[in-house]
Amino acid sequence: MLDLSKCVIGIELGSTRIKAVLIDENSSQIASGNFDWKNNYIDGIWTYSLSNIKEGLQTCYASLAQDIFDKYSLQISKVAAIGVSAMMHGYLVFDKNGEQLVPFRTWRNTITEEASGILSGLFDFNIPQRWSIAHLYQSILNNEEHVSKIAFMTTLSGYIHYLLTGEKVIGIGDASGMFPIDSQKLDYDEEKLNRFDNCIGSRHYGWSLREILPKVVVAGKLGGKLTKEGSLYLDPTGKLSLGIPVAPPEGDAGTGMVATNSIKKTTGNVSVGTSSFAMFVCEKELNRHREVSMVTTPAGLPVAMIHCANGTSCIDDWVNLFMEFSRLIGNNISKKELYQALFEISQKGSYDGGGLVTLGFIAGEDILKLNKGFPFFFQFENSTFNLANFMKVQLLSCLSTLKIGMDILRNNEAVRVSDLRCHGGFFKVPKIGQRILSSAVKAPVTILENAAEGGPFGMALLASFMVNKKQGQSLEDFISDVFLSFESKTIMASDAECDGFDKYITNFKKGIVIEKQVNFC
Repeated sequence: MLDLSKCVIGIELGSTRIKAVLIDENSSQIASGNFDWKNNYIDGIWTYSLSNIKEGLQTCYASLAQDIFDKYSLQISKVAAIGVSAMMHGYLVFDKNGEQLVPFRTWRNTITEEASGILSGLFDFNIPQRWSIAHLYQSILNNEEHVSKIAFMTTLSGYIHYLLTGEKVIGIGDASGMFPIDSQKLDYDEEKLNRFDNCIGSRHYGWSLREILPKVVVAGKLGGKLTKEGSLYLDPTGKLSLGIPVAPPEGDAGTGMVATNSIKKTTGNVSVGTSSFAMFVCEKELNRHREVSMVTTPAGLPVAMIHCANGTSCIDDWVNLFMEFSRLIGNNISKKELYQALFEISQKGSYDGGGLVTLGFIAGEDILKLNKGFPFFFQFENSTFNLANFMKVQLLSCLSTLKIGMDILRNNEAVRVSDLRCHGGFFKVPKIGQRILSSAVKAPVTILENAAEGGPFGMALLASFMVNKKQGQSLEDFISDVFLSFESKTIMASDAECDGFDKYITNFKKGIVIEKQVNFC
């Protein structure tokens, strides 16, 4: 018999899919639901509409409820806890009446270069273009009329949490992608808040930065309780009970760390999907690098983050093209089978790509100072142009910008990583993406059994920690206990594979020079 009152729901709004999972009191995933969606590029802005967010969330929840009913003949009413996570960063601002002031500006936008540069100097702290504070300051620099009306600024997870609970709070990991965090005080850095307010004081907006930011809450604390309005927003059928505890909302980076048990010092994880990022929990503070942003775990420990706006989108486009061709010649291969075949043929390619190079920049890439992106492919003289090498460079390029950032941590900061985990769609085909990553970082890489769907599971674990932790138990110990029974597989690339990736990076950087010279950028 399944007791839903002891189960926990975790929901994550990702770049291409909203997914919900239900875990039981043993942290086993027992049901799931999902909704596919995509961002839109409107008037030069990557965005999602609030109506699309609502539709997606409700459809995803309904899918979860149906899965539970199909498996257990039960309807969701009361659960132990709920947690919501989403894509980090971006810009969601509302007036005092709760009206949205400008369309949601997501992490994918690279339109805040001026603000990013000024704030990084003002704080002596790297502020990437995707951070919420960079979007706010760029709006100020642009003299945008809406700024004076701002009463509340938050992230996507913070917005959903507010709708569910009425509480303007945010998990510390997600908060660390809005504004710099003081890991000792587990709150926004007070000195930097004052510097920002002093910087814009002459504009007389009538608000201070702390007043419009959501309150920071660490993992394990109560984020709020489900209200009547929140219950109906998530479940319009009215079956979901009021008063359910809701965990502090987190970002997808934090849930990825939790879902891979990578929240202790010297652990790290790499997520590769529509975007890609690497997270390394640090032993010490690092020097400032524009390629590296400092965020935190959901418990507040400092984390070095390499974030890339581009991930598997270009690979997906090529797979769709090959799918078209397969249909043209009467082959009814499934997309899953096609991914498998194309990833496997890459194994026969040269370790350095055989003189082929591809740059899969669908969007701009802040790390490389690309404000806009356009994918292109080229080959050197005497290259070996075949399908194996073509697919090999698609996989190598997907991790190349990440590798550039990770090499800085290894070579300039001597960041020590005792255990590197991977998760995300790039690793769904067994071993292949994992081996490519190992050749990029020149270290063993471990994949867990839940790696392809880590985000909502990680959020469910954070919600479970809030209601099930023992007296004095840390998040790190709670999560370690959960993973004692999880199967894992570790791969170490050969020296030849590592050398091949280094050679490919040399060619990849030549492609970056070309990309920067094109007028589009």
